[in-house]
Amino acid sequence: MRKITYAEALSEGLVQSMERDPSIFVTGIAVDYPSGIFGTTTEAYKRFGRARVFESPAMENALTGIAIGAAAMGKRPVLAHPRNDFMFLAFDQLINMAAKWKYMFNGNAGTVPFVSRAVIGKGWGQGATHSQSLQSVLAHFPGLTVLMPTLPEDAKALTIAALQHDGPVIILEHRTLYGTEGEVSEDFVPAPIGKARVVREGTDITVVGTSLMTLEAMRASEELERQGVSVEVVDLRSIRPLDEETILKSVAKTGHLIVADTSWELCGVSSEIAALVAEKGFKSLKAPVKRIALANCPAPVSFELEQAFYPKASTIAKAALATLGVAKSDLGLIDVEDNFKGPY
Repeated sequence: MRKITYAEALSEGLVQSMERDPSIFVTGIAVDYPSGIFGTTTEAYKRFGRARVFESPAMENALTGIAIGAAAMGKRPVLAHPRNDFMFLAFDQLINMAAKWKYMFNGNAGTVPFVSRAVIGKGWGQGATHSQSLQSVLAHFPGLTVLMPTLPEDAKALTIAALQHDGPVIILEHRTLYGTEGEVSEDFVPAPIGKARVVREGTDITVVGTSLMTLEAMRASEELERQGVSVEVVDLRSIRPLDEETILKSVAKTGHLIVADTSWELCGVSSEIAALVAEKGFKSLKAPVKRIALANCPAPVSFELEQAFYPKASTIAKAALATLGVAKSDLGLIDVEDNFKGPY
């Protein structure tokens, strides 16, 4: 099978969906730039032009309201945010209108099938207001579907699925992933929403990861395998709905759990999964659950502090050895240097 990048996979899923559904249009800041949201909207603009891919001013809440109205009238808008931090300005429309639309009108006002894409994660010194990951905040509200594809294959398949879904969908894309490559089918096939993926099977410890942290877990698991530790890595893919079955099944097999998330620990995704296993899988646990998340402070700007701020593969590997009660050993150079170049 051919290999393409995460960004190319997102683009292909969008273009193929637009070919099949003329009601889909794309808007947001910089979507019609030559670099269009890290290249993910460039091909759509070339193929469909300004009639279906067009720039918008920075008016996040108003534009989200317009998108909800368009969706209610039969369109399928895709609203792209170069930073998910900008979505704070759209929360009124997202939470009080889109998420509740079907519930408030008892289904008599139709549905609002729109997709909001947003970029998360570390960059190149973007600092406190441009480096956040809002999955737990968004997933808190019933009515919103929140997806976090990690692999290029899922970036395409979940884009297709989101553009076929009846309700509002948030897709959070980590900026470090855009250049990663993977096998992606040329076929037009959606992925199941709400289903996690076991990306590596193991028997000693489970690592449940979100987005980039799943890749860090994969790097950690390769080193740990050389040291005789078998790691099962679960890529969550969907925050809401949450695939409880896959998580509990994996923990029942390994008896140990680490949750690695791209956001903070308190009231976060890692807390939710730890609570899930405590409530429904406690008898499987042979040691306390370990959560790996951001340091309890806003993201720093300086390069050195930023490097220390974010958990890495070595963070996960050390936590796995500690959870299993294995003596620390030389982990080698398993951390990958971040060479991401912005802006968008």
